[in-house]
Amino acid sequence: MHFGAATGVIVPKLPPYSKMDEMMTYTINRMFVGADFADIDKRTRAALADKGFGVLTEIDVTATMKNKLGAEMPGYVVLGACNPKMAYGAIEIEPRVGAMLPCNVILREVAGGVEVSAVDPVASMQAIENPALLAVAAQVRDLLAKAVAAI
Repeated sequence: MHFGAATGVIVPKLPPYSKMDEMMTYTINRMFVGADFADIDKRTRAALADKGFGVLTEIDVTATMKNKLGAEMPGYVVLGACNPKMAYGAIEIEPRVGAMLPCNVILREVAGGVEVSAVDPVASMQAIENPALLAVAAQVRDLLAKAVAAI
């Protein structure tokens, strides 16, 4: 652990990326060894679009932390991806599900390359007891997994 100088928060030192990172239960992950961040960003957006997702929001976490806290950190961007057809279906089933949308996809610089992680919608919808909604979430998970694989 180390002390975050800008925030005063104790921050754990992260080990280099490992195969265990690809097995997280709440995200769909892919590592791009030696890749350029801008190239992976472009490829991620294209793969998402190919599967029917638009990017509704974009948060440059690196810039935000620098501007708000003076903290330095590697490249980290959160893309809020939405497949309108799937989102509409989910909202029809469960009107409050919009509080859990869009599907976040992160790109982050890690030791040796760039990692892309997409939320697993099935994992995030576990709090809502609605089998019909979980069926939609499973379809979205499949689309996100295919998008991540296509990057």
